[in-house]
Amino acid sequence: MTTEPDFGFDGLTPSQTVGPYLSIGLPWPDGHEVVEAGAPGAIKIFGKVYDGTGAEVPDALIETWQADPAGGFAHPDDPRGPSDSGFRGFGRCPTDDTGDWAILTLKPGIVPDRDGRPQAPHIDVSVLARGLLHRVVTRIYFADEATANASDPVLATVPEARRSTLIATPDRDGYRFDIRLQGDDETVFFAL
Repeated sequence: MTTEPDFGFDGLTPSQTVGPYLSIGLPWPDGHEVVEAGAPGAIKIFGKVYDGTGAEVPDALIETWQADPAGGFAHPDDPRGPSDSGFRGFGRCPTDDTGDWAILTLKPGIVPDRDGRPQAPHIDVSVLARGLLHRVVTRIYFADEATANASDPVLATVPEARRSTLIATPDRDGYRFDIRLQGDDETVFFAL
């Protein structure tokens, strides 16, 4: 006589977190260089990704999408017409063993929203990481754009006490922007 092992549940597959996150083939060698090293006006944006316990996430993937310094997008769907600057606008960088990531880019310009209102210079960011069923999406704003930030229609929807989680701060190496997936000081993420 055989008996079924008792796993302590009613036969349903128990829920699990997703992972480890598999990123094979997603990064590419110059993905972190939205512009080439030495490009005039190039800035480095960097930080760490932390999980809900405060531990560094060594296998996340950061994707960025942004306008060029004139506020144009390198995309045919831009209603103003695609930017002719040759600026790629897209970056992709995996985190390293200590959760660090960085991209080299140009500071974006002001872009209109769907209603034509000006948006402060910002970079759209997707984060893919273990434990996430879907990417999470956030924005990077710049601390030295206080006037533009004060009138940004998206930033205005975020409670004032949480806005700092969306602000990159100037650093001697560029701009620092840490991403906290959960917990205290969790980064604000947006529903799409």
